[in-house]
Amino acid sequence: MSVPALIIAPHMKKALDEGFELAFGGAAQRYFSAPGRTEIGGNHTDHQRGHVLAGAVNLDTVAAVRINDSRYICVKSQGYPLCKVCIDELEVKSEEVNTTPALIRGVAARFAQLGCTLGGFDAYCESTVLPGSGLSSSAAFEVLIGTIINHLFFDCQASQPMVAQIGKYAENVYFGKPSGLMDQTASAVGGLVTINFADTNKPVIRPVSFDFSSCGHALCIVDSRASHADLTDEYAAIPKELASICAHFGVDVTTRIDEDEFFAVIPKLREKCGDRAVLRAIHEFQDNARVLKQVAALEEGDFDRFLQLITESGQSSWVYLQNVVPAGATLHQDVAVALALCEKYLEGKGAYRVHGGGFAGTVQAFVPYELLDSFRTGIDNALGEGSCHVLSIRPQGGVEMEVEE
Repeated sequence: MSVPALIIAPHMKKALDEGFELAFGGAAQRYFSAPGRTEIGGNHTDHQRGHVLAGAVNLDTVAAVRINDSRYICVKSQGYPLCKVCIDELEVKSEEVNTTPALIRGVAARFAQLGCTLGGFDAYCESTVLPGSGLSSSAAFEVLIGTIINHLFFDCQASQPMVAQIGKYAENVYFGKPSGLMDQTASAVGGLVTINFADTNKPVIRPVSFDFSSCGHALCIVDSRASHADLTDEYAAIPKELASICAHFGVDVTTRIDEDEFFAVIPKLREKCGDRAVLRAIHEFQDNARVLKQVAALEEGDFDRFLQLITESGQSSWVYLQNVVPAGATLHQDVAVALALCEKYLEGKGAYRVHGGGFAGTVQAFVPYELLDSFRTGIDNALGEGSCHVLSIRPQGGVEMEVEE
């Protein structure tokens, strides 16, 4: 399937050029973009080597870039301090955990391991993928840095799925976040895709041809305005508890457990692993299978069935996966409030669900056009102006942008 080139808009080029000159002096040479992503099906199924349905969105992180003939990668993101990473010092640095330099260093290190002869470059970045938005600003940044290095120094030898794997490596090993591979893959590859992660080294990626707007619904992301800070342990607990279930069966991921055998030993699993781990495994079985049904519904044009499956996924995430409210939180249950608001303003139509990692971030909603104005007004009044984002699927993944002559 042919993907059109991404042309940099004149106003964007002007802003990037001005930012680059202010940060580094002189002119940029090339321009790059990596999109945010929206997870549509398969909540936390990627790290269990299951199925997901995801799409790149029309919000992105962009960069103006120039090779600097030094041994440093210098990245200045709008509103943030300059990051300088020496390409001769690519070992993991414990003091950089959870920082932007860790992501840059990790991406560069992995390219070096693959045989890339690295060079230094300057990059000025701007982003419409807001941090904590649930649209994977970190994955977009990782894919952006990977795309830049791939084009500047590796002759584009890394495929888009490989760029995704490089980003995941940086996030897991250098940044210290135990994420799966879905975010980076959706950002790197682009479009609406279903991904089977059974073989993490060679995930099976298949485009899904579907236009949500053709069914009279807008794809919306609702920002709960909750922070992801201090939630690493909440995210890490999900794969950790699932690992305890897997250990009973002598496997490493839930997709390798026979579901009937699992339910046959529920009493032992409850005693050994705890009830929450059992419930989370049930979610994994159900949501992994649900992705295949969602893809089939879209490809068969059965949008009502698709919406029903989205609703079921949201209920499973809340009740079984339990990634809506952080453990013990009572005063602040931001995602739960966002879900309740979606239920009210959808008036029994469309569908909604917790989006992405959960606990903070965003809720996804499919909103009938006739309700879009009132839905957005109600959400923004309750959560703050600009909390409701109307998105579209972007066909391009991580790319070098072309400049119109």
